[in-house]
Amino acid sequence: MRRGSGCVAVVLALLLLASCSASTESSALKSTTTSTVQPGPAPTTSGTSGPHPGENPLNIYSHIGVNNFSAATRGARTLVYVPESMSSYVDVIDPTTYRVIDRYQTGERPQHVVPAWDMRTLYATNNLGNSLTPIDPRTGKIAGPNIPVEDPYNMYFTPDGRSAIVVAERQQRLDFRDPHTFALRQSVKVDCLGIDHLDFSADGAYLIASCEFAGRLVKIDLPSGRIAGYLDMAGSSPQDVKVEPAGKVFYVADLLLGGVHMIDGASLREIGFLATGRDAHGLYPSRDARHLYVSNRRGASVSVIDFATRTVTATWQLPGTSPDMGGVSADGKVLWLSGRFNDAVYAISTIDGHVISVVHVPHRPHGLCLWPQPGRYSLGHTGVTR
Repeated sequence: MRRGSGCVAVVLALLLLASCSASTESSALKSTTTSTVQPGPAPTTSGTSGPHPGENPLNIYSHIGVNNFSAATRGARTLVYVPESMSSYVDVIDPTTYRVIDRYQTGERPQHVVPAWDMRTLYATNNLGNSLTPIDPRTGKIAGPNIPVEDPYNMYFTPDGRSAIVVAERQQRLDFRDPHTFALRQSVKVDCLGIDHLDFSADGAYLIASCEFAGRLVKIDLPSGRIAGYLDMAGSSPQDVKVEPAGKVFYVADLLLGGVHMIDGASLREIGFLATGRDAHGLYPSRDARHLYVSNRRGASVSVIDFATRTVTATWQLPGTSPDMGGVSADGKVLWLSGRFNDAVYAISTIDGHVISVVHVPHRPHGLCLWPQPGRYSLGHTGVTR
């Protein structure tokens, strides 16, 4: 009995030791796991990818609400900047009088007027002029000499503000540049013609860009600058790209198919398609982030998509128009769009879709920018903010 009891005691001691060791290992693992997910220090104004502290993670547009301006836009004049894509001029419209109040020479073929990430400067992207023209939004005037940049058809800024992304369409490249000096840091060559528009994932980990002449999308990993994949869409011509408020599904306008694709960003897979109208082109979220406005250029209409139900809830017919690129007013009541094929700019009511005013602008007005816009920082294009 004593010998057996001793054996039992030894076994029990060994089991207890093993149990304690396992418990200690488990506790250490839990401690290590917990420490890796603890929130870090609050981000500074120099920028950070993804949602900021206090931001609703289910609405990446939570900071672009009605008149929610940042300090960076204080003093900016409320104006509409309209590039003439077939000339070398930018026209300036007063949105309260619906009149052109200024016109200045920038560079050959300005395609878009793009706000900088810090919202303190606007740039006309002169793609055939191979230059950017800086504009001071406080004066509404040119702020200095043109900046040499190769083929700036369009331009965006990474969510962390660390890079400007020049969309060099003719060169089939995305050029990552210093956001202030525009010195080239990295070029990403893409295997698709007509790269034009893009948007970023909610966490800033990747972007998805459209290639309108190749009928495909390209996904690029931002930390590495490497291509993560392509998605071919038969018979399509993808145009503007916007991510939904929840940050998971990307909406892609399609010129040839006359509607909007819904793309799961993580898997780069199409999950649905919504017919809107002929030549679907530009995409603009409403101030409350409930709706997405779709400009159907040759369809002479604007469609309204409900983000929650992923359905088209209305289509506003606009006879005699060719709605193209633009943005929503700070109060959310007016959608400003260029009329590229009608040499005009339209102010459209977001309440019922009627045309409030038509302003004549020559030489195929394109990527107009209504400024200032609500938000904390700019992702570029015609005033995409978050």
